[in-house]
Amino acid sequence: MTPTFIEFVSALLFTLAIVHTFSTGFFKKLAHIQPAHAGVWHLLGEVEVVFGFWAMVLVVMLFAVEGNETAVAYIDSRNFTEPMFVFVIMVVAGTRPILQTVKALVLQLTRVIPLPGSMGFYLVVLTLIPLLGSFITEPAAMTLAALILAERIFSKGISAHMKYATLAVLFVNISIGGTLTHFAAPPVLMVAGKWGWDMWFMLATFGWKAVIAVIVNALGITLMFREELRLLPVVEEDQRNTVPPVLVAMHLLFLIGIVVFAHHPAIFMALFLFFLGVVHAYQHYQDHLILREGLLVAFFLAGLVVLGGQQQWWLQPLLMSMNSDQMFFGATLLTAVTDNAALTYLGSLVEGLSDELKYALVSGAVTGGGLTVIANAPNPAGVAILRDHFDNKAVQLFRLLLAALVPTLVAALAFRLL
Repeated sequence: MTPTFIEFVSALLFTLAIVHTFSTGFFKKLAHIQPAHAGVWHLLGEVEVVFGFWAMVLVVMLFAVEGNETAVAYIDSRNFTEPMFVFVIMVVAGTRPILQTVKALVLQLTRVIPLPGSMGFYLVVLTLIPLLGSFITEPAAMTLAALILAERIFSKGISAHMKYATLAVLFVNISIGGTLTHFAAPPVLMVAGKWGWDMWFMLATFGWKAVIAVIVNALGITLMFREELRLLPVVEEDQRNTVPPVLVAMHLLFLIGIVVFAHHPAIFMALFLFFLGVVHAYQHYQDHLILREGLLVAFFLAGLVVLGGQQQWWLQPLLMSMNSDQMFFGATLLTAVTDNAALTYLGSLVEGLSDELKYALVSGAVTGGGLTVIANAPNPAGVAILRDHFDNKAVQLFRLLLAALVPTLVAALAFRLL
């Protein structure tokens, strides 16, 4: 397939965006070297800004080369429901009533695990919440897990090695932990309707394997950092800040409603506006809303939607030239440089794909979902919430990639050998 000029340019811009993603630390250093332009360099040093910036370059080129009508038609053809949903679900899931509920559940389970210090707490967070993502969606699970880890683990002076390893396991477990159902993981959602995959199919084909991999990853990292975790006591919640049960129930209903109507932006945005009204009415039971973090993540994903829409000309033929094993490992590696939902969506466009290739494509896409920030839609949310706890308030993406190799291998072995 011969690419058009715009498709070729978009592939070049996509490559530049990937390189930029791994080079954000360079722009942060420039901010110190050139203080007169520090604001611009800090902006370009934000991981969440990268794809939005290069998407803007593509749109400007579309206007210049193809004209207003073609450029506007392309933007109108893109589906921005996922960025909008991730923004909304992050803000709602990050409120005190929802966090209080999940932390109470985690603490209850921690009490029955006979492990010293915060070992049991850490194990439960990295196991329970990723699997909970199969029901409340992966972005919500990522938000909850990241906020809890930020408060209870990352803020306690743990080593940088532990921070990167924890973030890597969180990313991988969230990516595979959403495969127990057909509606919570973006790469599964892209194909489930067309291929007739329901909840029972997901549980029987993907779910039980994902549970095993999630537990192995969480248990492995807990044992690896047991000495640090033993020194961190589990602190009970301050009952003076407890949110009334009625208000907790209202927040949970908003969360459920938004998840149920996740593919209908007019409805979930309306629910979100009502939710903001409730939050304003009961501000004394709220912490600050993570609006900035949510907007940055939405901007990142929207940029990925715009840039990714022009990559079909090379991605689809590449995928379709593979056998089952090549498809699995190819999808795992390709996911590191493009969103896994975009990858499975392209696969869904091919008619006559065998069941073996369908399984290889989706399992590979979710396996590689923890390798980079762009590999899975919820990952930018985790970085946005936790990055302040890293040196220079930035996550070194190559170091994150290295840390993710072992938990990714565990997931690969689960999906290929079990």
